[in-house]
Amino acid sequence: MIKMIEGTVKNIYFIDENITKFIALIDNLEHNCINYNSLTGCIRLDDKVLLNTTAIELQLGTGGFHFVVANLSNPMVNNLAQGHIMKMKYTPIQMNFMTVETQESQYHHIFNEFESLDGMPVIIGSLHSVLAPSSIYLKSIRPELRICYIMTEGGALPIYMSDIVRQLKQEGFIDKTITYGNSFGGDFECINIYTALIAAKEIVRADIAIVCMGPGIVGTDTKLGFSGVEQGGIADAVNKLKGYAAVVPRISFADKRIRHYGISHHSLTVLKQLCCTRVNVAFPIIKNTEYMKLIEKQILENNIESLHNINYVDSYDIEEVLSNHSKYLKKMGKGLEEDRDYFISCAAAAKLCLRNLN
Repeated sequence: MIKMIEGTVKNIYFIDENITKFIALIDNLEHNCINYNSLTGCIRLDDKVLLNTTAIELQLGTGGFHFVVANLSNPMVNNLAQGHIMKMKYTPIQMNFMTVETQESQYHHIFNEFESLDGMPVIIGSLHSVLAPSSIYLKSIRPELRICYIMTEGGALPIYMSDIVRQLKQEGFIDKTITYGNSFGGDFECINIYTALIAAKEIVRADIAIVCMGPGIVGTDTKLGFSGVEQGGIADAVNKLKGYAAVVPRISFADKRIRHYGISHHSLTVLKQLCCTRVNVAFPIIKNTEYMKLIEKQILENNIESLHNINYVDSYDIEEVLSNHSKYLKKMGKGLEEDRDYFISCAAAAKLCLRNLN
């Protein structure tokens, strides 16, 4: 169930207040590793560290890193924060946080006084790679907008795992971040999706929120066995709080797996079975007519148009915006040139939301 091994820190190549990336020597071989500073303290060259190597042993897509469980050279960690809400509860690495809802929070009263999202657009994606194209398009067209990223617990739990979140914040494409459930490390911590949405509206004062998991979706080649099923419940939460729910369909013609070709079966399942309320879905008008015919056929065959609000969105300006920022675009090893229709689909939801700003 878990494999751990001891290594020696040999080269620290990235460090900030939250995360340290380094090379560890294990049996004379070099391995990429990550240390979360708030969990296991700071590390130094030549420290002995205990590493969780399970995912790499199983050859899973974790980004190719081992993770520090403990610094054996300096095992004492004293990072106790304020707040009494625990995340990763009842595990050896449970941590306390000051969530915005809790009684000792300065924002506590907001959640009892809240009435409505008042139509705030919320972009809801099923992959972490939705974040960059949607936020970049929004800020490129309307740089004055406040954009909040809400990270779910469907993928990586520490937001620090995402290099793209750090880059987008540094470049001003997203303004604030919220982590909820067992995910952690956002500018604000929340307990669930409902309070995260309220916090985006009332605390961040966001004009638009983007909700998607961190890196690392799980799929099993079964109809419901994938972590993106959360997309349906998130969309319903937005509607129940009277927001504008814009669900991003996963579209690709670069993925040759039949279940992900055109509109992915993940998106069709969410829209057909898992969304209990009517949502808004943007489909880009794709230049390739054969591709466009397939999308329209999938929508028709799955009765999506009778269940939800379908919007076909021109993509002429989207391509130009994304081409100017292609270095930020990456999905499962593919960039803009390799999977253009996927990234355009993500930005199409953003374009739809701009039309529906109050």
